[in-house]
Amino acid sequence: MRFRPFLASASLFLCLLTVPALHAATHPWPAVGPDGGDARSLAADPADPSHLYLGTANSWIYQSMDDGAHWTRLAQLGTGEDLVIDHIIVDERDPHTLYAGAWRLDRFGGGVFVSHDSGATWSELTGMDGQSVRALAQAPSNSHVLVAGTISGVYRTEDGGQHWKQISPPGSAEIHEVQSIAIDPTDPDTIYAGTWHLPWKTTDGGRHWFNIKKGIITDSDVFSILIDPQLPTVLYASACSGIYRSDDGGLLFRKVQGIPTTARRTRSIKEDPQNRNVVYAGTTEGLYKTLNGGKSWNRLTSPFVVINDILINPSNPQRVLMATDQNGVLASNNGGKSFEPSNSGFSERVVSSVLVDHQHPGTLYAGVVNGKSFGGVFVSHNNGRTWAQQSNGLGGRDVFALAQSSNGTVYAGTNDGLYRWSPSGWVQDGSILNSSAHAVSSRRHAYHRHESLAHIDTRVDHLFTSGPVWYAATDGGVYASRNQGVTWQGPILQGQGYLYFGKLGSRTVSVDRTSIRYSRDDGQSWHTMYRPLGLSYLTAATVTPDGTLWVGGPQGIYFTHDAGLRWFQLKRLPVNAINSLTWDPTQNSVLLSSSDSTVVYAINPKTYTWKWWNTGWLVHAVHPLGNRLVAVSDSNGVVVQPAAQSGTALAEAGGN
Repeated sequence: MRFRPFLASASLFLCLLTVPALHAATHPWPAVGPDGGDARSLAADPADPSHLYLGTANSWIYQSMDDGAHWTRLAQLGTGEDLVIDHIIVDERDPHTLYAGAWRLDRFGGGVFVSHDSGATWSELTGMDGQSVRALAQAPSNSHVLVAGTISGVYRTEDGGQHWKQISPPGSAEIHEVQSIAIDPTDPDTIYAGTWHLPWKTTDGGRHWFNIKKGIITDSDVFSILIDPQLPTVLYASACSGIYRSDDGGLLFRKVQGIPTTARRTRSIKEDPQNRNVVYAGTTEGLYKTLNGGKSWNRLTSPFVVINDILINPSNPQRVLMATDQNGVLASNNGGKSFEPSNSGFSERVVSSVLVDHQHPGTLYAGVVNGKSFGGVFVSHNNGRTWAQQSNGLGGRDVFALAQSSNGTVYAGTNDGLYRWSPSGWVQDGSILNSSAHAVSSRRHAYHRHESLAHIDTRVDHLFTSGPVWYAATDGGVYASRNQGVTWQGPILQGQGYLYFGKLGSRTVSVDRTSIRYSRDDGQSWHTMYRPLGLSYLTAATVTPDGTLWVGGPQGIYFTHDAGLRWFQLKRLPVNAINSLTWDPTQNSVLLSSSDSTVVYAINPKTYTWKWWNTGWLVHAVHPLGNRLVAVSDSNGVVVQPAAQSGTALAEAGGN
């Protein structure tokens, strides 16, 4: 292979011949957990109440065949992972037909999707594509009639979704941002619509609408509307100002008592199918239940449980399931007196980092964000098959980084400092020495510092504990420890966005989004290294045992053998948008993942050839796990390479 050397101010391209490659895997790597996460909606097959469906906040639908005891992934709606599936309907007339209403998490859009094979395959219904669907209901008396509430108004179909018509006034200043829909059980033309500003009603299929706000506090977002199926004039409406009941079809509402102000964001109201006086209210601060038609309420769960949906088994009303934020599905077999997680197979955790225990093969740690008291750190002792929460002492903190010392101690970088695992739980690490003089901020010069005692209390994004000097990259700069975490000094480098610290021969190298620095004195002083001009910014880095520095970014992957004097690019590598680089000592390869691809690569640093596997997921990190690989998906937890794919069951590309 021939290289053309340039000056350090220019980058080099390493163009490789590519040989045809076959897919190494036709099936995605299994998502192994940790179990739990955000669950948005629940539905049951009317012909088989133990056959359940579960909607998520990342386009996935799960199913259970045993009343929620175990879950399996069923299908993914759309083409991305940004659909929030807040409503699933199983057709009363044909249980093989399902409808799902969805909206996009980070932008306008969504739609109504239909399946005619019990959820195995889905298609988006024409006429509702692009609509942000926040509510969806089927008329109990006519299964061909469905009504959808969207950001722009109310839509209705009379032929099972083939054709849709907006039945609220187009451009209405009042009937828009529709969050809830309910249809009279005997009259499909009587429809209730709850908006972000009070409820509305039509009795003629949408030709005329009138406001039903009497008794409701002005400017109340209406999250859910429940119609008593036995007595349709009785309504419950949940709003940000409380829960209301009407006994005359919405002409007059009265606020029910017993639910505190802080818990009045009630997202779901469900009635016991065998006792109309028993009603459950799922709020952002726990589950409430009334036994007397709303006259009094009692809270059944912790106030830290955020409930998105409730499902009551019609043949056994003591079986109550809840779809919750962070904690997944909670199940009760005694009418809500007690709940237990029911998440076997359901994995929707937002995992930030994974640590493979170097002393105990098969042991994995996963750091979770957005989990509050239900998140933190999870541990598996069997390669991810089962997990247990190990968060005692973290106090609901998010975990952004995990690392392990040479003696096996595990450390966690959180949104509020650094923690160390001990036999009694997580404890905040030792004293931090903070800089009282100049921290390094120049790209071209070195500075020395004088330190004074302080305490770290900022977010720790990365931890590096492999050498004699440890580094903690925080949103307040970089700290260093020369006594294995007992005390820390810093910030020795200022700024944010630090990605990597490692040994490059006798030098310590630091990589952030915009620069590469090196130190010859274990971090006492730093100097700037030239970085590849072909990268607009840096997103990942690693060092191989031969002293080669590899970096990645939006435009691909580069490496240097001489501390940045010359850079070479693997130009033929069929992927850009690099988001992780890791050295794998088992395969003697550089592992790589990309934010644009579900494929991960293992690059041979001597021959510049590569092997690849299609994980089936967008991942942001990949690590060696014995003779297999483990990766961190964007929103589906940890995924593990099947044992059958390890060894020679790989696709290879590249050449001399």
